[in-house]
Amino acid sequence: MRIGIGSDHNGFELKEEIKAFIEKTFAHELVDYGCHSCDSVDYPDVAFDVSEAINEDKLDRGILICGTGIGVAIAANKYPGIRAALAHDTYSAERAQLSNNAQVITMGSQIIGPEAAKKVVEAYLASVWAEGSKRKVDKIMKKEKEFFGGGLGITAAGTQCR
Repeated sequence: MRIGIGSDHNGFELKEEIKAFIEKTFAHELVDYGCHSCDSVDYPDVAFDVSEAINEDKLDRGILICGTGIGVAIAANKYPGIRAALAHDTYSAERAQLSNNAQVITMGSQIIGPEAAKKVVEAYLASVWAEGSKRKVDKIMKKEKEFFGGGLGITAAGTQCR
């Protein structure tokens, strides 16, 4: 699995801990989209970069971190075809994938500690969408396609169609 990870300056330290955890625990390819220090960074830029890479099939999933996890979730969800879910517990992380086929989870470094965050990431990466809620996800994606005037549309599986 190809995983993108990114944060703003508020999430930098937690991102680095999660990055080390993934590299040590899993055999997944991990791509760091920044930020690379505690210097101020606008979270939408990082969220858009990860979201774009997912839509271009460069990544399978993404993990985004800011102070609360809310800002990066909102930003990622503005990108066509992306379903980002805020997850601060293992059940939400599992359901993000199992019920919603979320390509991205988000967390807040001011909300969740490193050990709990690692468990959330582990639960998310271990979950595989079995299309149980495909009808619902398809409805979301259909509405998104309507908003974009019939142009680029994304299926529930995350693939692009015209």
